[in-house]
Amino acid sequence: MTRAQGTPHIAAAPGDFAPLVLMPGDPRRARRIAETFLQDARLVTDVRGVFGYTGTHEGEPMSVLASGMGIPSVSIYATELLRHYGVRRIVRVGTAGAIPGSVALRDVVIASAAHTDSQVGRLPDFGVTLSLAPSHRLLGAAVRAAGQEQPDGGGAVHVGPVFSTDHFYLDRPAVFEALERRGTLAVEMEAAGLYAVAAAEGGEALAVLTASDHLRTGKELSAAERETCFERAVRIAAAALLADV
Repeated sequence: MTRAQGTPHIAAAPGDFAPLVLMPGDPRRARRIAETFLQDARLVTDVRGVFGYTGTHEGEPMSVLASGMGIPSVSIYATELLRHYGVRRIVRVGTAGAIPGSVALRDVVIASAAHTDSQVGRLPDFGVTLSLAPSHRLLGAAVRAAGQEQPDGGGAVHVGPVFSTDHFYLDRPAVFEALERRGTLAVEMEAAGLYAVAAAEGGEALAVLTASDHLRTGKELSAAERETCFERAVRIAAAALLADV
Protein backbone atom coordinates (compact mmCIF):
# COMPACT_ATOMS: atom_id res chain seq x y z
CA MET A 1 0.00 0.00 0.00
CA THR A 2 1.37 3.44 -0.94
CA ARG A 3 0.76 6.75 0.79
CA ALA A 4 -0.42 9.75 -1.21
CA GLN A 5 1.87 12.22 0.56
CA GLY A 6 4.93 10.06 1.10
CA THR A 7 6.12 8.68 4.43
CA PRO A 8 7.74 10.40 7.42
CA HIS A 9 11.20 9.97 5.87
CA ILE A 10 10.57 9.64 2.12
CA ALA A 11 8.84 12.34 0.06
CA ALA A 12 8.37 10.28 -3.10
CA ALA A 13 4.96 9.88 -4.67
CA PRO A 14 3.32 6.51 -5.31
CA GLY A 15 5.10 4.80 -8.20
CA ASP A 16 8.26 6.89 -7.85
CA PHE A 17 10.33 3.93 -6.64
CA ALA A 18 11.05 0.89 -8.77
CA PRO A 19 10.52 -2.56 -7.23
CA LEU A 20 14.31 -3.05 -7.27
CA VAL A 21 16.47 -0.84 -5.02
CA LEU A 22 20.19 -0.43 -4.49
CA MET A 23 20.91 0.92 -1.00
CA PRO A 24 24.28 2.49 -0.12
CA GLY A 25 24.70 4.18 3.23
CA ASP A 26 26.08 7.52 2.02
CA PRO A 27 23.67 9.94 0.26
CA ARG A 28 26.50 11.19 -1.93
CA ARG A 29 27.21 7.63 -3.00
CA ALA A 30 23.54 7.22 -3.88
CA ARG A 31 23.84 10.27 -6.11
CA ARG A 32 27.00 8.89 -7.70
CA ILE A 33 25.29 5.57 -8.46
CA ALA A 34 22.35 7.43 -10.01
CA GLU A 35 24.62 9.58 -12.16
CA THR A 36 27.04 6.88 -13.33
CA PHE A 37 25.15 3.59 -13.17
CA LEU A 38 21.48 4.24 -13.83
CA GLN A 39 20.08 5.60 -17.06
CA ASP A 40 17.70 8.59 -17.09
CA ALA A 41 17.79 8.84 -13.30
CA ARG A 42 15.59 11.42 -11.60
CA LEU A 43 15.54 12.57 -8.00
CA VAL A 44 12.43 11.30 -6.20
CA THR A 45 13.20 12.20 -2.59
CA ASP A 46 15.69 14.25 -0.59
CA VAL A 47 14.16 14.43 2.88
CA ARG A 48 16.91 15.17 5.47
CA GLY A 49 19.46 15.18 2.65
CA VAL A 50 18.94 11.46 2.01
CA PHE A 51 18.80 11.18 -1.76
CA GLY A 52 16.69 8.69 -3.68
CA TYR A 53 16.65 8.32 -7.46
CA THR A 54 14.85 6.19 -9.99
CA GLY A 55 16.05 5.29 -13.47
CA THR A 56 16.73 2.13 -15.39
CA HIS A 57 19.51 -0.44 -15.61
CA GLU A 58 19.69 -2.82 -18.55
CA GLY A 59 16.22 -1.64 -19.50
CA GLU A 60 14.63 -2.47 -16.14
CA PRO A 61 13.37 0.16 -13.68
CA MET A 62 15.75 0.43 -10.73
CA SER A 63 16.08 2.86 -7.84
CA VAL A 64 18.79 3.87 -5.41
CA LEU A 65 18.18 5.24 -1.92
CA ALA A 66 20.71 5.99 0.82
CA SER A 67 20.12 4.31 4.18
CA GLY A 68 22.23 6.41 6.50
CA MET A 69 24.36 4.71 9.13
CA GLY A 70 23.35 1.98 11.53
CA ILE A 71 20.55 -0.51 12.02
CA PRO A 72 17.88 1.98 13.16
CA SER A 73 18.38 4.14 10.07
CA VAL A 74 18.43 1.34 7.50
CA SER A 75 15.43 -0.25 9.21
CA ILE A 76 13.36 2.92 8.80
CA TYR A 77 14.10 3.34 5.10
CA ALA A 78 13.76 -0.35 4.25
CA THR A 79 10.44 -0.59 6.09
CA GLU A 80 8.98 2.43 4.33
CA LEU A 81 10.12 1.18 0.92
CA LEU A 82 8.75 -2.33 1.36
CA ARG A 83 5.56 -1.37 3.17
CA HIS A 84 4.47 1.75 1.27
CA TYR A 85 6.20 1.89 -2.11
CA GLY A 86 5.81 -1.58 -3.57
CA VAL A 87 9.53 -2.34 -3.39
CA ARG A 88 10.27 -6.07 -3.59
CA ARG A 89 14.05 -6.31 -3.42
CA ILE A 90 16.72 -4.25 -1.69
CA VAL A 91 20.45 -4.86 -1.95
CA ARG A 92 22.74 -2.96 0.37
CA VAL A 93 25.99 -1.89 -1.30
CA GLY A 94 28.40 -0.62 1.31
CA THR A 95 31.78 -0.96 2.92
CA ALA A 96 32.96 -3.22 5.73
CA GLY A 97 35.97 -3.93 7.87
CA ALA A 98 37.67 -7.23 7.05
CA ILE A 99 38.24 -9.54 10.03
CA PRO A 100 40.32 -12.59 8.96
CA GLY A 101 43.59 -12.43 7.07
CA SER A 102 41.95 -14.29 4.18
CA VAL A 103 39.90 -11.19 3.33
CA ALA A 104 41.98 -8.40 1.81
CA LEU A 105 41.29 -4.78 1.06
CA ARG A 106 39.16 -4.39 -2.09
CA ASP A 107 37.70 -7.89 -1.70
CA VAL A 108 33.94 -8.23 -1.97
CA VAL A 109 31.97 -9.93 0.81
CA ILE A 110 28.51 -11.26 0.03
CA ALA A 111 26.77 -11.61 3.38
CA SER A 112 25.12 -15.02 3.71
CA ALA A 113 24.09 -14.19 7.29
CA ALA A 114 24.32 -11.29 9.71
CA HIS A 115 25.26 -11.76 13.35
CA THR A 116 24.52 -8.76 15.53
CA ASP A 117 24.79 -7.27 19.02
CA SER A 118 21.58 -5.35 18.31
CA GLN A 119 18.16 -6.44 19.56
CA VAL A 120 16.78 -6.34 16.01
CA GLY A 121 16.76 -10.13 15.75
CA ARG A 122 14.98 -10.72 19.04
CA LEU A 123 11.32 -11.59 19.55
CA PRO A 124 11.33 -10.90 23.30
CA ASP A 125 7.71 -11.90 23.89
CA PHE A 126 8.54 -15.40 22.65
CA GLY A 127 12.15 -15.82 23.83
CA VAL A 128 13.30 -16.29 20.24
CA THR A 129 16.36 -14.95 18.41
CA LEU A 130 15.89 -14.92 14.65
CA SER A 131 18.48 -16.16 12.18
CA LEU A 132 19.09 -13.09 10.03
CA ALA A 133 19.76 -14.21 6.49
CA PRO A 134 19.32 -12.83 2.99
CA SER A 135 17.04 -13.97 0.21
CA HIS A 136 18.35 -17.27 -1.11
CA ARG A 137 17.50 -16.17 -4.66
CA LEU A 138 19.42 -12.90 -4.35
CA LEU A 139 22.34 -14.62 -2.67
CA GLY A 140 22.64 -17.23 -5.41
CA ALA A 141 22.32 -14.61 -8.14
CA ALA A 142 25.03 -12.45 -6.57
CA VAL A 143 27.41 -15.40 -6.32
CA ARG A 144 26.82 -16.23 -9.98
CA ALA A 145 27.30 -12.61 -11.01
CA ALA A 146 30.51 -12.37 -9.01
CA GLY A 147 31.87 -15.37 -10.88
CA GLN A 148 31.41 -13.51 -14.15
CA GLU A 149 33.00 -10.25 -12.95
CA GLN A 150 36.35 -9.06 -14.21
CA PRO A 151 38.57 -8.10 -11.23
CA ASP A 152 39.27 -4.53 -12.48
CA GLY A 153 41.88 -4.11 -9.78
CA GLY A 154 39.68 -5.74 -7.17
CA GLY A 155 40.39 -8.90 -5.27
CA ALA A 156 38.52 -12.06 -4.37
CA VAL A 157 34.85 -12.52 -3.64
CA HIS A 158 33.92 -14.18 -0.35
CA VAL A 159 30.57 -15.56 0.75
CA GLY A 160 29.89 -15.87 4.46
CA PRO A 161 28.51 -14.23 7.60
CA VAL A 162 29.18 -10.67 8.67
CA PHE A 163 28.80 -8.93 12.02
CA SER A 164 26.41 -5.97 12.16
CA THR A 165 27.26 -3.94 15.24
CA ASP A 166 25.73 -0.92 16.94
CA HIS A 167 29.21 0.24 18.06
CA PHE A 168 31.61 1.82 15.58
CA TYR A 169 34.41 2.86 17.96
CA LEU A 170 34.17 0.31 20.76
CA ASP A 171 37.41 -1.72 20.94
CA ARG A 172 36.56 -5.40 21.47
CA PRO A 173 39.36 -7.64 20.19
CA ALA A 174 38.03 -10.69 22.05
CA VAL A 175 34.68 -10.38 20.31
CA PHE A 176 36.27 -10.25 16.87
CA GLU A 177 38.52 -13.21 17.68
CA ALA A 178 35.48 -15.24 18.71
CA LEU A 179 33.61 -14.21 15.57
CA GLU A 180 36.59 -15.03 13.36
CA ARG A 181 36.76 -18.55 14.83
CA ARG A 182 33.16 -18.95 13.74
CA GLY A 183 33.83 -17.92 10.17
CA THR A 184 32.75 -14.29 10.27
CA LEU A 185 34.28 -12.35 7.39
CA ALA A 186 33.66 -8.68 8.11
CA VAL A 187 32.07 -6.11 10.39
CA GLU A 188 29.60 -3.42 9.34
CA MET A 189 26.50 -1.72 10.75
CA GLU A 190 23.42 -2.34 8.61
CA ALA A 191 22.95 -5.82 7.12
CA ALA A 192 21.21 -7.35 10.15
CA GLY A 193 18.65 -4.56 10.21
CA LEU A 194 17.96 -4.91 6.51
CA TYR A 195 17.57 -8.69 6.76
CA ALA A 196 15.25 -8.39 9.77
CA VAL A 197 13.02 -5.85 8.02
CA ALA A 198 12.83 -7.90 4.83
CA ALA A 199 11.76 -10.95 6.83
CA ALA A 200 9.10 -8.95 8.67
CA GLU A 201 7.76 -7.22 5.55
CA GLY A 202 7.89 -10.13 3.12
CA GLY A 203 10.60 -8.63 0.92
CA GLU A 204 13.95 -9.87 -0.35
CA ALA A 205 17.27 -8.42 0.78
CA LEU A 206 21.00 -8.91 0.45
CA ALA A 207 24.22 -7.10 1.40
CA VAL A 208 27.18 -6.91 -1.00
CA LEU A 209 30.12 -5.24 0.73
CA THR A 210 33.57 -4.00 -0.18
CA ALA A 211 36.39 -4.45 2.35
CA SER A 212 37.57 -0.87 2.84
CA ASP A 213 39.69 -1.42 5.95
CA HIS A 214 41.16 -4.29 7.93
CA LEU A 215 40.80 -4.88 11.66
CA ARG A 216 44.01 -6.90 11.91
CA THR A 217 46.43 -4.77 9.90
CA GLY A 218 44.90 -1.33 10.38
CA LYS A 219 45.20 -0.68 6.65
CA GLU A 220 42.44 1.21 4.87
CA LEU A 221 41.54 2.45 1.43
CA SER A 222 41.57 6.12 0.56
CA ALA A 223 38.29 7.83 -0.32
CA ALA A 224 39.15 7.67 -4.04
CA GLU A 225 40.05 3.98 -3.82
CA ARG A 226 36.79 3.21 -2.07
CA GLU A 227 34.78 4.73 -4.89
CA THR A 228 36.64 2.79 -7.58
CA CYS A 229 36.31 -0.56 -5.79
CA PHE A 230 32.72 0.17 -4.81
CA GLU A 231 31.59 0.05 -8.45
CA ARG A 232 32.34 -3.68 -8.62
CA ALA A 233 30.00 -4.39 -5.72
CA VAL A 234 27.31 -2.27 -7.38
CA ARG A 235 27.50 -4.34 -10.56
CA ILE A 236 27.16 -7.57 -8.58
CA ALA A 237 24.28 -6.14 -6.56
CA ALA A 238 22.40 -4.93 -9.64
CA ALA A 239 22.79 -8.30 -11.33
CA ALA A 240 21.29 -9.93 -8.24
CA LEU A 241 18.35 -7.53 -8.28
CA LEU A 242 17.62 -8.40 -11.91
CA ALA A 243 17.67 -12.18 -11.38
CA ASP A 244 14.44 -13.82 -12.59
CA VAL A 245 12.74 -10.45 -13.11
